[in-house]
Amino acid sequence: MERTLSIIKPDAVERNITGKVNSMIEDAGLRIIAQKRIHMTAAQAEEFYAEHKDKAFFTSLVDFMTSAPVVVQVLEAEDAVARYRKIMGATNPAVAEEGTIRKTFALSIDKNTVHGSDSPESAKREVSFFFSEIEIFE
Repeated sequence: MERTLSIIKPDAVERNITGKVNSMIEDAGLRIIAQKRIHMTAAQAEEFYAEHKDKAFFTSLVDFMTSAPVVVQVLEAEDAVARYRKIMGATNPAVAEEGTIRKTFALSIDKNTVHGSDSPESAKREVSFFFSEIEIFE
């Protein structure tokens, strides 16, 4: 079994659609084995998104991710990273496939409802950023 990180972003938490997103995740065969609601600090967001620090969108990303609470999750399944990326849909909801989380719920390319790890290596780093092993229940 593989694990991946999911973040339900501020735009979705503010609209109270966490349960709807969770239903899509579970319907895609992913198990939510850890979940908590947090309000990221600027320092946490800057560290988590450090790989993007030299990109033009970095400051607006940090501002957005700290604008309201998020829900961080650990998902588990066979090929969890690829499976979650498929159900998330393209970053730009305008070109995302029908039936994906972003096509269904995203407001824009910036307010695109969810984050997911992009590789098994990223998933390990991202999961451990937000969760200790005693918080994850299989």
